[in-house]
Parts: sequence; structure tokens; C-alpha cells
Amino acid sequence: MSATAAPEQRRACVAVQVGNVTVGGGAPIVVQSMTNTDTADIDGTVRQVAALHRAGSEIVRITVDRDEAAAAVPKIKERLLKMGVNVPIVGDFHYIGHKLLAEHPGCAEALDKYRINPGNVGFKDKKDKQFSSIVEMAIKHDKPVRIGANWGSLDQELLTHLMDENTKSANPQDARAITREAMVQSALLSAARAEEIGLPRNKIILSAKVSAVQDLIAVYQVLGQRSDYAIHLGLTEAGMGSKGIVASSAALGILLQQGIGDTIRVSLTPEPGGDRTVEVKVAQEILQTMGFRTFVPLVAACPGCGRTTSTTFQELAGGIQKFIIDSMPEWKKRYPGVEALNVAVMGCIVNGPGESKHADIGISLPGTGEAPAAPVFIDGKKAVTLRGPTVSADFKQIVIDYIEKRYGAGGQKAAE
Repeated sequence: MSATAAPEQRRACVAVQVGNVTVGGGAPIVVQSMTNTDTADIDGTVRQVAALHRAGSEIVRITVDRDEAAAAVPKIKERLLKMGVNVPIVGDFHYIGHKLLAEHPGCAEALDKYRINPGNVGFKDKKDKQFSSIVEMAIKHDKPVRIGANWGSLDQELLTHLMDENTKSANPQDARAITREAMVQSALLSAARAEEIGLPRNKIILSAKVSAVQDLIAVYQVLGQRSDYAIHLGLTEAGMGSKGIVASSAALGILLQQGIGDTIRVSLTPEPGGDRTVEVKVAQEILQTMGFRTFVPLVAACPGCGRTTSTTFQELAGGIQKFIIDSMPEWKKRYPGVEALNVAVMGCIVNGPGESKHADIGISLPGTGEAPAAPVFIDGKKAVTLRGPTVSADFKQIVIDYIEKRYGAGGQKAAE
């Protein structure tokens, strides 16, 4: 499936340019992530931004919470560019963003986008003034802004107002429905105010992050219906491990299928000392599994059962997947389109041959009691049968040869 194909038609929205990346307007759905380093730690932040970008994050957000962090931003950007890492950097501002941007013009210029939360940009009479100050700074430096409402820091004045109106209503709704409405209004009213100040529509991205799956789906469905702004999608505070992955996949999958979402983040809590890039890989896998984009060749493998008590197919599937992931940085340079490759590693005669035929390259390994032979299928046809202790190495070589033939210079010319 092509990079722009989708199971359902994408919701029409305005395109926003964030550095060298286009968000919305029919562009491929963008993967982004966020660092968890202290931004004032320039070395650590540069390392993590570079790692996230290498893993596939096309936009990276960093925390700008105090003077030391703001002062570090231009240095971080400069270091990254010297390394050849030209990834858009977003500044995440809360409470004192107006002050930091005004007092650190180098930070305001180095960032590719500002993220502000209407729930904590300012309070009471200071709210509009401080919000306006950030928007004016964005206009001055020609930067887009993500206006991101968040369930955990919702505009309490707006929520109280809506709750009071609901109490007076002839048909009052439950508190949860009103809170959802407050999320939507917080984002839309703030966007309208930004436009009044002078920020163009093509400089605004909206988000309304919630931590409960059903709430998130409901909020974004309404947000998508009421506006044509580009939308950033994410389940906030998704959690750790399988819980966070499953929750994010369920919520984002439903919304993406409905055409909602122009850029996504999977907000996973890493294990202590864990790999931050896992959230990037999960986001890519959601988009690829649903058919919106392709990032790496897919390796289909059977789960195993009583017919496959040998671990051979598991070891081969794992080895092939690691081999492909490790090889992708070089393959992408040498073999355009290789990310669309499909590989199958199957474990017995029941579904093995059939599934292998559906892949570009497939191998059907012997199950329990089957003859020690592994037929290999290429483009739906049996090509060779592998035997002996070198099956894994032989199959990897077949994959390499196939990639060279199909995606190498010779294969590209033949396709033309």
C-alpha cells in the first residue's frame, strides 16, 4: 500500500509546515515523540533527540520550563544540525512560556513550533495577555503553534462556566460529557483567539489529550467535526508496557480509521533506564499495520501451537526481524521502496505454504513430525527447498538477493 493510502478517506484540513515536515493537508500522517531529558542538559538532550529521530520520529518535542532550558535550545539545535539531524524541534511551554520566549529570542527563533496549553498559559486576568504574548511571538518568528488542551490541566474557568450552564439546563448532561465539551471548546476558543491576534490558520495545530480511551475517541470525534485545523493525536499518560501499547493502539486506531489525525504520538512510560524510542516504533507499527504508511518490511510469523513444538521457526522469525531492522538504515539509502517488502516465516504445513505464497518471500519450516525440509516461496512460487543447519543463513541470503534484484539499480530500471 502506498504511503498516502488509507482505509478511509482522511478528514480534510489545513496544511501546516513544521520545519521541513508538512502536517495535515493530505500529507502522510507524521510520527512524533518527546524527550524526557532535562533540556538544560545539552549533551543528553542532543543524544536523545538524535536517537528518537534515527528511530523514525519526524518531529521531536522538548521541555522548555525555565531559563536554563530556554538558553540551551539554540545550542541543541546547532549541535543537531552539525550532526546532520535536521528534525523539527517543538518547545513545550507551561505557565511561563510568554516570559521565556520574550527573554530568550534565540530559543524563540531556534524552535520550529511552540506548544501551549490553554489550561495553564495563565490564570484569570493574566490568561489572555500571556496567551497573546506567545501567539505574537509565534507571528514575529513565523512559527506554527500547537494549542493542546489536556484533561489533567483543563481550563477551570471554562469548565466551571459550562458546568453552571448545564445545571440550569432543562436537560442536564452528566459531568463527564460536560468535561469532554470543555476540552473541545478550550482548544477551539483558543484557536479562534489566536487567529484574532493574527496567527494564520495554516500555523495552528490542535490537540485535546485525554488518558481514557473512550473519552479520547469522543473528544477527538467532536473536534474533528467542528474544525478544519490540523490535529495532533495522542492518548496522554497511556502507561507502561503492554497496557500503554494496547490503550494507544485501540484509541488511535479507531480515530485514524475514521480519518481523524494528522500527526500522532504514543505516550509510553519507559521502564527505568528503558529505551525511549519504543514509543516511536509503536507509532510506526500502528500506522503501518493499518495501512497508512510503510516504514520497515513486515515479517509475518505464526504464533506456534502443538504442531510446532520446535523453536526453530521462532528463532528464525526473530532473527529475520532483527536482521531487517538492523539493515534498514543502509537499505533505505540503497534500495528505494524496500520498506514495502513482506516476509513470512511459518511453522508447519497447515498454513505455512499458503501464507508464504502471499508474501514476497516466505519460508515454511517443518512442524513436529514433518520432514526436515523448508520450502521457500518467492513472489507466490516455490523457488527452493532449504535443509540442514544453515537454513537461517541461507534464507537471509535469499532475502538479500531478492532485495537487490527488486529494489536495486537493476530492479528499478526494469520496473521503469
